[in-house]
Amino acid sequence: MIVLASPAASQVVPGILGFLVVAGMGLALFFLLRSMNKQLNKVAREPRWREEAKQAQQDQAQQDQAERDQAQRDQAQRDRAQRDYSQNGTAQQG
Repeated sequence: MIVLASPAASQVVPGILGFLVVAGMGLALFFLLRSMNKQLNKVAREPRWREEAKQAQQDQAQQDQAERDQAQRDQAQRDRAQRDYSQNGTAQQG
C-alpha cells in the first residue's frame, strides 16, 4: 500500500530553511576570512629581534676574522724575527 501523503524520493528538496543555513554559513565564512586576513597583515614578516641577532652574528664573525688575520700577521712577524735571529744571530728592530 502506498501512502499518498509522502512525496517521492526524487521530489524532496531542501527548501528555504536549507538555503538559509547554507547562505548563513557562507556569510559567516566570508567575515571570518576577512577578519583572519586583517590579523595576518598585522603580523610582522620578520621579527626585529631576529634581524638584530643576525646583524650581531655578522658583526661578531667580522670581528673574529679580523682577530684571526691579526694573529696570522703577528705570527708571521714572529717567524720572520726568529728566522732573522737564527740567520744573523741578532734581533732586528722594526
